[in-house]
Amino acid sequence: MGKITSLLLITLCVSLYLSIHETFADQVLAPPAGGGLGRSSREPKYKIEFHSEDSPYNPDDEQEAVFMPNTNGKNYLCFLPKAEKPKSGKLATQHNTSSMIMESEKRVKVKTPDELLEEMDEHCFLRQETWWTYEYCHKKHLRQFHLEDDKAVQEFFLGYYDPEATAAYNQNLSDVSILKDPRSKDASHRYHSHQFTNGTTCDLTNLPRETEVRFVCAEGRTMINSITELSTCKYALTVQSPILCAHPLFQEERPVWHAIHCNLLRDDAEVIKAEEDNQHGKQIKMVRDIEYPFNIDADDNAV
Repeated sequence: MGKITSLLLITLCVSLYLSIHETFADQVLAPPAGGGLGRSSREPKYKIEFHSEDSPYNPDDEQEAVFMPNTNGKNYLCFLPKAEKPKSGKLATQHNTSSMIMESEKRVKVKTPDELLEEMDEHCFLRQETWWTYEYCHKKHLRQFHLEDDKAVQEFFLGYYDPEATAAYNQNLSDVSILKDPRSKDASHRYHSHQFTNGTTCDLTNLPRETEVRFVCAEGRTMINSITELSTCKYALTVQSPILCAHPLFQEERPVWHAIHCNLLRDDAEVIKAEEDNQHGKQIKMVRDIEYPFNIDADDNAV
């Protein structure tokens, strides 16, 4: 019953996407952060990939297919991901915790997030937005400036790395200083925090600007993901990096993504014509097969 319910849910989600989205060949539709066609961060997430007639998806054996129309008159054949045996999140968590305890008892040292992030020392990262450019230099500073003729103008420092404030901020947390963004339902947004203080004085508050730099696990390259102003002259900068993915606690609740592949189908008239062309091709092939199976010399000798 659980498997049937899951398949119905997936099918309903695909139908909904096809109804509300204009789809394009080889387009990938994934829900926004915090969503994900899954009710919790531990459940599988689903993304929908659309394939054109020229490059259709080739399904695996026993992969279930569902016919799906959309409101634009296009038809799709969607292949659902294979059902897997559910794994207990509780058991998985207990297993991870037990493994960490055993490793601790064996005195096998697991690198902390800060030790992993040492790879970023002496590196700076830029993010260009509409007007402003943001420069983050690891464990040094965060700078905001506007470029004109390749020169920085209207420069502000949003904070300098403060090891004491960082230690004080993390002292009441777990020994690896892992946090979870309370505004996100997605556990993959756990982050490790650094505090940057004593930035350029804010005109509105007469206080130095401050920034919390949040490091998150993400595949790909290390880069500034986003910057937001939480309150007047207080900011949050998110840095995504595959470096943190090596830490077990960042892997623990990373969501599993499954792809639903949808092949665009031709309309009925095109299908009928294609079938006729295909049948005609088969007839021609049959005539050719009859014409050339014999050895002429052998027949002449037989006569």
